[in-house]
Amino acid sequence: MSDRLKALSDAGVSIWLDDLSRERIETGNLAELVKDKSVVGVTTNPTIFASAIADGERYDDQVRQLVADGADVDKVIFELTTDDVRNACDVLAPVAESTDADGRVSIEVEPDLANDTEATIASAQRLWQKVDKANALIKIPATEEGLPAITAVIAQGISVNVTLIFSVERYRKVMDAYLTGLEQARDAGLDLSKIVSVASFFVSRVDSEVDSQLEEIGTDEALALRGKAAVANARIAYGAFVEVSESDRWKQLAEAGANPQRPLWASTGVKNPDYSDTMYVTDLVVADTVNTMPEKTMNAFADHGEVEGDRVTGELEGAQQVFDQLRAVGIDLDEVFLNLETEGVDKFKKSWTELVETVRGQMEQAKS
Repeated sequence: MSDRLKALSDAGVSIWLDDLSRERIETGNLAELVKDKSVVGVTTNPTIFASAIADGERYDDQVRQLVADGADVDKVIFELTTDDVRNACDVLAPVAESTDADGRVSIEVEPDLANDTEATIASAQRLWQKVDKANALIKIPATEEGLPAITAVIAQGISVNVTLIFSVERYRKVMDAYLTGLEQARDAGLDLSKIVSVASFFVSRVDSEVDSQLEEIGTDEALALRGKAAVANARIAYGAFVEVSESDRWKQLAEAGANPQRPLWASTGVKNPDYSDTMYVTDLVVADTVNTMPEKTMNAFADHGEVEGDRVTGELEGAQQVFDQLRAVGIDLDEVFLNLETEGVDKFKKSWTELVETVRGQMEQAKS
């Protein structure tokens, strides 16, 4: 077992793999990561599935059968991806049985629905029913239209990975949506202990956006702030999480058996080669959080990452100072977060288009 990853896990950080393929499942690779690298969860997205399907012959037989049955491209995508997630849930089942909230595998609603509340609810219901595993998570984006969908599906007992969170202001609304859903589920007599949720806070994209603006400003004060915005943003978000977890509203739900909606650090692969390739892991170590990593980042941490204790608790004031300094040099953080959300939805849609085109190509090959 990787000692460095075990130390990260022992510090209270749940390590999830941001990748999935049928090859990982069928060769036992995913099970090996659970055993050897402390992996206790999996996140997916359309780009991950597109890559897996394009590179893997393990999908060919199922595609041929679906084409022969007259399935359209949406049906093929639905069947391929839900099968992979269901089978990954089986691999992670022992973890789910031995922990309160790990052993989870996420699958995303169609990105085209990010601004359609009712369609998002319907998609989440279809995915939940099709995967039919208690340790699945349905990914719903934290758009304004996504918030009521989160409440609605939580109220129905569907576990949710809220994705595409950039600002602390939006994160507070996400937490409210979760608590409201739990309250409705409680009032309907559901077992709250069966409902699990994480809130995925995107990290590296914040630095990419802010750093580019700092470089345009070009002053010494601005350039000195490069690489600081993302970690500060996540630390402020964790402060909001602690604040909610200490509220009477949450304590009443916890007494009824509810699980906390843990912060999940997403987009933790470092994009700037000038930065440490493990900074979004080391600098965000704090108990009761999740860090979902591309395998490249996971391997980097296993090789040379360091756990330097809790790097978040007690850092709120310093994080706020970073934000004050960013505003002082001319960074409009509200605009930054709005742009990141808009770009994030667009990227989700483009990745879905990529998946559709990939599967359509596989379907054409199946016909020949």
